[in-house]
Amino acid sequence: MTLRLRLFAAARQAAGLGSDEFDLPEGTRLRELLAAACDRYGPDFRDVLSGARVWVGGDEPAQGPDTALADGDEIAVLPPVSGGAVPAHA
Repeated sequence: MTLRLRLFAAARQAAGLGSDEFDLPEGTRLRELLAAACDRYGPDFRDVLSGARVWVGGDEPAQGPDTALADGDEIAVLPPVSGGAVPAHA
């Protein structure tokens, strides 16, 4: 089955791209996809992933890392981000 991984902010930087596809066997769980991503992108990505939220199909997965994935699922890695408006100087 084909799974689409979307990467944002620091995850995008660590992986060097904003999205990727993984062809994995039927019955793959979220933890297995994330392990494959860590193998593909390396230790910097693993570090970012440790503090990131991961959504499946736009929602937090009900079973967490044990969530079973289906062909065509889109998984998003959302690291914490900082920033905001810069105060105006008087």
